Amino acid sequence: MPTRRDTAAIVAGCQDPDVARWTTVPMPYGPEHARSFVDALVGPGWASDREYTWAIRRAGSSLLEGVIGYRTERRDVGFWLAPSARGLGLMHDALELVVTWAFEQGAPDVAWECYEGNLASAAVARAAGFAFTGSGPAANPGRDGGPTPAWHARRRADGAPASDLSWPTASFAHSV
Repeated sequence: MPTRRDTAAIVAGCQDPDVARWTTVPMPYGPEHARSFVDALVGPGWASDREYTWAIRRAGSSLLEGVIGYRTERRDVGFWLAPSARGLGLMHDALELVVTWAFEQGAPDVAWECYEGNLASAAVARAAGFAFTGSGPAANPGRDGGPTPAWHARRRADGAPASDLSWPTASFAHSV
């Protein structure tokens, strides 16, 4: 899990224009935000069984290069990855581990969403076996507090497709 030792890496990751564009991290993002994330969300989330957050690190490295989280109430995942770690399959592997873990905890399914247009995140979800379930408002409001259009997908524990809808675009040229 991310710790205060990861403050600089979290701040650096949240400076990335894609992370800023596709998430609701505060802008500008400073060390105080990273410390608050670790202290108010990560530790308490694990302790309360409300939200589990993992650090993504390359094998043999202590450097945090991304974050993936699973919220138990909505049974959903969210993630970001630093630019230097993209295209290496790290997020795909992390997502597979988290989804498998959620299923082992008894979740019947796991949901995913991203803001409409986030092809990189959608490519990861699609490659991980999530079925596109439609478009609609994001569960979390945008940075301005207003509704944000999102793509939604779900992966079921029993392996059955959650939907027969087609993904909104076939050009998944990027991978997170």
